[in-house]
Amino acid sequence: MASSNRNVTLTGLARRFVDDGLLDEDTAKDAFLHASHNRIPLITYLAQHEMADSARMAFSAAMEFGVSVLDLDAFAPEMLPEKLVDEKLIRKHNALPLYKRGNRLFLAVSDPTNIQALDEIKFNTGLSTDGVLVDDAKLRIAIEKYLESQDTTMGDLEDADLGSVETEGGDGDDDSDAVKPTEVDDAPIVKYVNKVLLDAIRTGASDIHFEPYEKVYRVRYRTDGILKEVSRPSIKLAPKISARVKIMSQLDISERRVPQDGRIKMKLSKTKAIDFRVNTLPTLWGEKIVLRILDPSQAQMGIDALGYEEDQKEMYLKALEQPQGMILVTGPTGSGKTVSLYTGLNILNTTERNISTAEDPAEINLEGVNQVNVNNKVGLGFAEALRAFLRQDPDVIMVGEIRDLETANIAIKAAQTGHLVLSTLHTNSAAETLTRMMNMGVPAFNIATSVSLIIAQRLGRRLCKSCKEPLDVPHETLLKEGFTEEQIDSGFTLYRPKGCDKCNGGYKGRVGIYEVVKITDELANMIMEEASSIQIAKQAQKEGFRTLRQSALRKVIEGVTSLEEANRVTKD
Repeated sequence: MASSNRNVTLTGLARRFVDDGLLDEDTAKDAFLHASHNRIPLITYLAQHEMADSARMAFSAAMEFGVSVLDLDAFAPEMLPEKLVDEKLIRKHNALPLYKRGNRLFLAVSDPTNIQALDEIKFNTGLSTDGVLVDDAKLRIAIEKYLESQDTTMGDLEDADLGSVETEGGDGDDDSDAVKPTEVDDAPIVKYVNKVLLDAIRTGASDIHFEPYEKVYRVRYRTDGILKEVSRPSIKLAPKISARVKIMSQLDISERRVPQDGRIKMKLSKTKAIDFRVNTLPTLWGEKIVLRILDPSQAQMGIDALGYEEDQKEMYLKALEQPQGMILVTGPTGSGKTVSLYTGLNILNTTERNISTAEDPAEINLEGVNQVNVNNKVGLGFAEALRAFLRQDPDVIMVGEIRDLETANIAIKAAQTGHLVLSTLHTNSAAETLTRMMNMGVPAFNIATSVSLIIAQRLGRRLCKSCKEPLDVPHETLLKEGFTEEQIDSGFTLYRPKGCDKCNGGYKGRVGIYEVVKITDELANMIMEEASSIQIAKQAQKEGFRTLRQSALRKVIEGVTSLEEANRVTKD
């Protein structure tokens, strides 16, 4: 293209960008030709292809045309005028309606030469239009937020047929304000709930919370471990939304006094489907509903993507290769235990092995694995499922959680008699897992001879690679945080989150932080002597097994996460 742009004479904005050092001459000519060929503004072309910084382009354009640059951060989506400009025009011209004064409509634009946008919007709205110069990157984000708010704030539903919803007062045992099944099939309600679910998948959320209060109703997503409000529909619509979600998950919409559990399967394509685990909870002002998003692809992403250090990964893989023994994964709710277990099961899932799992409920469907949902109401608990498994010639058994002595004893006997057993416990560290089992009443000898590996884990947010910035921390502070003199002397750069249009507040995605402890002969002897968790932890460190805190600090040194995030998810 360089040879074909020799006859191009740069003027206006293109010349200004070259003079201001944003582009070199040939790049500017190429961009000018491509933008003209595609019939889009030069600034739009440059921004789309990330050829120049959008903030600097806005400043140069302002200098060229003698206008000011407006900071779009000062405008919240709910402040902007609704339904004045069609969505197609907004997207086509990359123009956002900011405010209306009398018969004049002011539009945010990133290219002051885009007169066509102003003229077409003027023709369609019947209003005089004025352009206001803004940063292109911020404009694109603002447009998406604006259009999303128009679709999810339920503005169209505020005046929907709310009179048909029978809401009569009564005590906690009264069902007189239940929603009729026909009402939850209203197209706006169906569209809204579907959009909330699809947006959650698109943004990578792990949970969706529908929460009713006395005067407001809010919807929140948990993304990268942090809850954020995404929508606030009318409180009048709470019964309809709750009933719609319950019908989708095949729950009883007439029962609102007790918690219920259900499941939704959403097909995104012929080959991909997402499951939602649904739980309802009666609260003072209605039913709170939480949906856990279960993506089967998580179990297929491989052990290398989970964040294990090389030595930790090797210990896990070697434990999985053993024909018998018990692997325990521990940590609080939402720490990634399920993904670690399913990754291990996926490695073991071959035609030569008989694998059975007992879960409450099964979170990810794996073809080739016999999965059982425990149901205590009909007498099928973890212990009963385990007894049945042992009569079906198993090679690998996975127990969703060891909650009581009976389940623990059966799992341990299975591990001692030629079966590989995987399970979880809710404890904070590997050492505490061993003492927790002793406190349950499991004989110390059985623990020492059956447990082969313990993985304690947390999930920390990854720093965004596009915007993370270096952070200077004094030597004394690093020592107090737990870094060793050797680590400090070797030299490393700490980073902190900044935030950009590609991430969530400086973070993007999550990474596992692990404490992996193999039960050695010395640790087994200490278990049989019923040593305390503190003594066991000290011995594990002595043998070279890193604590959660030490593993988190290694992620900080590697620039994967921030010290602030390491402090949030781990404590000494």
